Amino acid sequence: MQSVPCPICDDAGWKTIEVDGVSRVTRCDCWHQRSFEALLKSARIPRRYLHCEFSNFERHTDSQIDAFRRAVRIMEDFPVNEKGLLLYGDNGVGKTHLAVALLRETIRRKAARGVFYETAELLKLVRNTYNSSVEATELEVLEPVLHADILVLDDLGRENKSAWVEEMLGIVINTRYNERRLTVCTSNLLDIDNTEPNSFAFQLGLRIRSRLKEMCQWVRMDGVDTRDVGPHPTANDITEWERSSPGSPKNRLTRKQQDDARARNSLPQKTGGQARAQLKTRDGKADLKWPGGRAGSQ
Repeated sequence: MQSVPCPICDDAGWKTIEVDGVSRVTRCDCWHQRSFEALLKSARIPRRYLHCEFSNFERHTDSQIDAFRRAVRIMEDFPVNEKGLLLYGDNGVGKTHLAVALLRETIRRKAARGVFYETAELLKLVRNTYNSSVEATELEVLEPVLHADILVLDDLGRENKSAWVEEMLGIVINTRYNERRLTVCTSNLLDIDNTEPNSFAFQLGLRIRSRLKEMCQWVRMDGVDTRDVGPHPTANDITEWERSSPGSPKNRLTRKQQDDARARNSLPQKTGGQARAQLKTRDGKADLKWPGGRAGSQ
């Protein structure tokens, strides 16, 4: 189907405007729209997140409001940004939505060259280049990631920890750090003791954590899991979710509680009455003081 030419510029891409009584030419709105659509397509945003914009980002908690304000400010300041953004916290609180909204709006309003990668997917693509049947090289995969005006690394830390993973992520983070390029990350990791497996320091290494601390504003986001409770929750929906959902922080066991529970479950259960076994030795053999006599007897 043939498209209808722009009624303003007839698809020339330029329009005439008047400034202080003087006629000038500037880029037509249709040119900006085509440019946005091309940049958006090359940004690799998954279809599931194409709807994500600032206007439909739900803000129910102070941390979500804070994260939203910071994201908008980063977009407005682009390309003169001192720091990017690292959003971390529980599932379903809007981290990826807000990161994609920031990417979209920076592309739309600033014509930025941006790219989105789920971190595990990026590492898989790099790893696949080591296969002789794959034509792409490691550098060809990493080049747009290293040099994009704005990069979104989604779900940082989900990948299995290894020396190779730390090296690859170190190349990406360190290159963008040195070139002062805008980087936005989301993660379910927590900034806690470096011996904890779900901490940034343990999973990514202290060097990457240090780089991210300097190059990004860190915002821990909390709120209801919208995948669990559903979009646009009411106050009653939120209260019920907090009370009854296994995903609610109020219903989650702490790591110490989990360890204690595992320790209790690993111990043999005690029994009462005559069935309680008391081990003694007789001639070097175990003897169970119960009506059945020695263990193993018929």
